[in-house]
Amino acid sequence: MAATALPPLPPQFKSIQHHLRTAQELDKREPVVAYYCRLYAMQTGMKIDSKTPECRKFLSKLMDQLEAMKKQFGDNEAITQEIVGSAHVENYALKMFLYADNEDRAGQFHKNMIKSFYTASLLIDVLTVFGELSEENAQHRKYARWKAAYIHNCLKNGETPQPGPIGMEGESFADVEREEAGSSSLHSGTTQPTSSSTYEANNIPTSNYTGIHIPPGAHAPANTPAEVPHNTGVTSNTIQPAPQNIPLVDPSLYSAQTAGEVRLTPEDFARAQKYCKYAGSALQYEDVSTAVQNLQKALKLLITGRE
Repeated sequence: MAATALPPLPPQFKSIQHHLRTAQELDKREPVVAYYCRLYAMQTGMKIDSKTPECRKFLSKLMDQLEAMKKQFGDNEAITQEIVGSAHVENYALKMFLYADNEDRAGQFHKNMIKSFYTASLLIDVLTVFGELSEENAQHRKYARWKAAYIHNCLKNGETPQPGPIGMEGESFADVEREEAGSSSLHSGTTQPTSSSTYEANNIPTSNYTGIHIPPGAHAPANTPAEVPHNTGVTSNTIQPAPQNIPLVDPSLYSAQTAGEVRLTPEDFARAQKYCKYAGSALQYEDVSTAVQNLQKALKLLITGRE
């Protein structure tokens, strides 16, 4: 990846250190996701402080990394087209979420799954570079952060966590972040995490999750192959891909005729393109069901002008 080494992380940018470390962890196996993690860090850093010398120097080097990646992966549509990149990052974030959620529901509590919940929440942060989060992704982010903190605190205190969505008050995320900060520092002297690293107060979920219903597989492709995070030294039972339930093709699409008065707007074309991109991204994970659903939505929109 980018050869440009980052200078030490300014204290003002503490909130993006974990997104940058996630980028480094994904550089080799998921460079597209790593690129957008850095882009999120860049945009967030610019909002925090782009004037002080140390912050300007750091952002300048980070920009160099982004430019180097853009040249390296210039022929990758997920880098050159935001709509493809958004689908790619979202699918990977939900893949991490699904792995952790399946482990949680199976009662397999370990550091891998805590880190997967944690990483999923960071990657959903990254989705904000493409625009406002959907309500569903916002809920997944809150749930993943809460689950990571809850399970971590239970294991730390010698307690057995309860699997799945349960009614719990907000958990402190400080210990999870401290452990992540201490597990590995950013390469090339990028940062030395402080022991007091915590999420901003307004990012710590304090909701009760009793009423949130998240059925297995509803939030990510049901057959997404689970991927245990690399280099954690923890073994776990691999979750086998679930049998696919392929949706029936809407028979009305076979005989549908484009009405003469249908006029597709630029927004309609953009939505149809988005459905096709989501279908293509789903196929990267061999998720036929999601691909078929999105292709049908695109076809219906183009034929009838309605979703």
